[in-house]
Amino acid sequence: MKIEQTLNEGSNAFTGYGDGYVEVGGKRFATSLVVSAKSHIEGWAGGSIEQLTEAHFRMLAEMAPEIVLVGSGKAFAFPDPSLLAPLYAAGIGVEVMDTRAACRTYNLLLGEGRNVIAALIVD
Repeated sequence: MKIEQTLNEGSNAFTGYGDGYVEVGGKRFATSLVVSAKSHIEGWAGGSIEQLTEAHFRMLAEMAPEIVLVGSGKAFAFPDPSLLAPLYAAGIGVEVMDTRAACRTYNLLLGEGRNVIAALIVD
């Protein structure tokens, strides 16, 4: 599915998604990744929510966003709540949803000028 939305020039936004991929600025990614307004990190985690560790979330906390959207893949799955401790300790908001919903929500928050990160499992 293609996403059409006007966002701030130069900001990383999701432009599409489907089975096994997401697109950021028209570039397709088939592995897990972290996306912020100005950067992206490929290979953030394995291919499932069960492979996440506290270190994955500690890395996100160090990026100091206002909110982190965790995309759990095709299906909604919540990570072990104890893994989110670094984000909670830093006062960072966390929302967990399936990856497609995370892409849509990220674009909305980015369009509002929010400091948001999408951390996605792509499957």
